[in-house]
Formats: sequence, C-alpha cells, structure tokens
Amino acid sequence: MLSDSVRKFVGENHRAVLTTFRRNGSAQMSIVTTGAYRDGVAFTTTSDRAKLANLKRNPRCSLLVSHESWWGYVVLEGRARIMSSDNTEAGELSEALRDVYSAATGAEHPDWDEYDQAMRDDRRSAVIVVPEHVYGTAP
Repeated sequence: MLSDSVRKFVGENHRAVLTTFRRNGSAQMSIVTTGAYRDGVAFTTTSDRAKLANLKRNPRCSLLVSHESWWGYVVLEGRARIMSSDNTEAGELSEALRDVYSAATGAEHPDWDEYDQAMRDDRRSAVIVVPEHVYGTAP
C-alpha cells in the first residue's frame, strides 16, 4: 500500500528505472513511465521485453521513481503483479491499460478505441509494482 505522500510524489513524477533480475541473478534495468495505480505503481510493456520475461520468472523487483531533476526520488522494493491476456479477462485488461495510461501521463487519451487497438496489437501487459519496502529522499 502506498502512503499518501508517496502516492502524491508518484502522481507528480512519472520517470522511473525498473530493476528486474535475469536468470543468472544479475540485474537488468529498464526506463519506464509510471503512475500510482491500485496498491502500487504501474507501467505497461510489450510481451517481447526482457523485463516482462524476468518478472514472469521472478516477480521480485525495485522501482526508482525520480523527480525530473533527480533531486527527489522514491524507491519501491517489492513484487510485480502482471495483468496480461494470459491471466486477465479482455475487458478488465483494457480498463487496466487505460487506467495505467492516465496515471502515467496525467491525461486522457484523445481516442480510446485507437489506444485499445494499439494495446492489443502490441500485446501489452500492465505491471503493478506492489511495494514491501519504500524509501527515498522525496516523501
């Protein structure tokens, strides 16, 4: 669960670095655009990305959300919850992807039907990092 101060910071800052773990245990880092969603911080990704394969194998991850200037940040260490066409009903997945888009951009998409089609074409998943430990300089 996110505290109010972390939720506020994440709602105002969308740049993040995700750390997942390769099969050999080494770290793999990715830049993602995030937003507060449900009980964590979320982003979307396509089905062919290493980060998604890593999270499916090992949901343990860390997410550093940073202020644009890098002078404020929050780190969420926890586990990823993946919503994909493999485990989520189509309507629920579409709604989740829309919600994550809005949370990560702070805006509504100008054409949700076009967005939904692009998400299906890209085979996108919504990934929610649910924190077990939170720290940083921001909140």
